[in-house]
Amino acid sequence: MRTNNSKVKNVIVSVYFILIVFAILLATVFSAFSHLSPNPLITFFLLASSFGALFFIVHFISKYFEYDSDGLKVVVTNKGLLLSDHFNYREHTVEFYKERLSGFKFNNYLFFKSLVLYIENSKGQVRKERFNVTLVSRKKRKYIRQSLTKMVKQNRKSEDS
Repeated sequence: MRTNNSKVKNVIVSVYFILIVFAILLATVFSAFSHLSPNPLITFFLLASSFGALFFIVHFISKYFEYDSDGLKVVVTNKGLLLSDHFNYREHTVEFYKERLSGFKFNNYLFFKSLVLYIENSKGQVRKERFNVTLVSRKKRKYIRQSLTKMVKQNRKSEDS
């Protein structure tokens, strides 16, 4: 099964555009926020830190996700949505044989969703790999869950034999 969240790229570009327009708007109507503090420097830092926090949250959440379980290996990739065609920044790729998957877990936080894969190496040690699946639709997460559950069941059945 192959799936990704490439359709959300346009939404994230729109969100960044809105954030930039919002920053320009705040800069032009800066005097309207003078009631926050008598000192304009404090007001500026308050508005700039709020905008920076909002921008950082959007940057942290916006990641491209790709899942491919066709063949003998599973390939899971996370990378940044913007500039990922030109730069390989924020890329996290894991490729493993299906027999190595020992478990998985989806974590749902307030603004963030993650997929944790437990992968066994050749020495029998289990390592955790975490992926950002915040922008993956609920339907696609359901399909990924079904695929991973099938692999884990098959691996447990083969261990018992």
